[in-house]
Amino acid sequence: MEIPYFGEDFRVKSKIDNELLYGSKVTTSIKISSLAAAKAVMIGSDYFRPLTGFHDIEDAISICEKMQMKNNLFWPIPLLNIIDNIQGLEAGMIVNLIDPNFQDGRILGKQLIGSIHKITQKEKAKISESVFGTKDNSHPGVSMFNKMGNFLISGELAIDNHSYYSKEFPETFMTATEIRARFAHYGFKRVVAFQTRNPMHRAHEELCKIAMEETQSDALLIHMLLGKLKQGDIPASVRDQAIRVMVEKYFDQNKVMVSGYGFDMLYAGPKEALLHAIIRQNCGCSFLIIGRDHAGVGNFYEAFEAQEIFHSDLVQEFLKIKIFEADHTAYSKKLGRIIMMKDAQNHKPEDFMILSGTKVRSILEEGNDLPPEFARPEVAAVLGAYYKEKKS
Repeated sequence: MEIPYFGEDFRVKSKIDNELLYGSKVTTSIKISSLAAAKAVMIGSDYFRPLTGFHDIEDAISICEKMQMKNNLFWPIPLLNIIDNIQGLEAGMIVNLIDPNFQDGRILGKQLIGSIHKITQKEKAKISESVFGTKDNSHPGVSMFNKMGNFLISGELAIDNHSYYSKEFPETFMTATEIRARFAHYGFKRVVAFQTRNPMHRAHEELCKIAMEETQSDALLIHMLLGKLKQGDIPASVRDQAIRVMVEKYFDQNKVMVSGYGFDMLYAGPKEALLHAIIRQNCGCSFLIIGRDHAGVGNFYEAFEAQEIFHSDLVQEFLKIKIFEADHTAYSKKLGRIIMMKDAQNHKPEDFMILSGTKVRSILEEGNDLPPEFARPEVAAVLGAYYKEKKS
């Protein structure tokens, strides 16, 4: 089951040839947000194929209303570059994009300004409601969006580098192009992907193994988010270390690839799950694991809402990647192992120990050791050392 990367039949034609844009004269420079920089990196890394730039307001509203751009290309979340100062800017200019992740004003790439639009509060509310399913400012994604400026700058991009991701994570960060090449090199034809913003505890480990078996995949891609998270989440460097030590000890390394991508977490639940599917399809994956409260936060989404959105006719028409729908995973005290709860027979609620990233963080923040039912000892050691250093 070989999966072509997304958009082969729905290419977006650039208004200007990328090579020409690279060599074009720059009018001025603008500093963009961390999220806009991450979106630019994702476009430059071929993860958001076939998109080549930031959406304009017409595409953004069209995506919010029907998950399709004006040209009917399926897309779940508008990719916006929103700034707070447009002095000296006008459509048709080519500008340098200043990377906000560095203090030295280094350039991430160039943008041809297609249009400038002052976004209204009504439009902001519509986008928030569509992307996050709420306008509640206590949602971290909504809060972040509301803090942005009021001017939407659309246009084509030419990205020169991968910001801090390739330097800070040289062994982990890869572009979608590089991942496809690795799959081809190793002869992987049927790959299941696991998305994570957390360290992998034992339930994640078992879930990946179950998914590999049930999808009959010949490889697993553990694909971690390397960008910014909400306060309290475990940093990427610690997650990277914890995942690698687990894979080395408890997986067949000839069938597992650990990698990461440069994007900030949106916590957009179902809509972000769709974006995650596009990302993995562009990597060449055949399947993506979608579990309980995928890309969720707090109580903003139903437990399996991120699975249900894939059942729509529109999504099934446009996406070729398939979803492995995971149930709650838990440690069975009766069986002495981790199982998916839907597969449990003759179990009562008290027969389970529920495993979750939130509970793992809570135990560690209190200075306690993780029980073996929660995490492998090597993983627990990595996480324990991080929280101990954090407290000191």
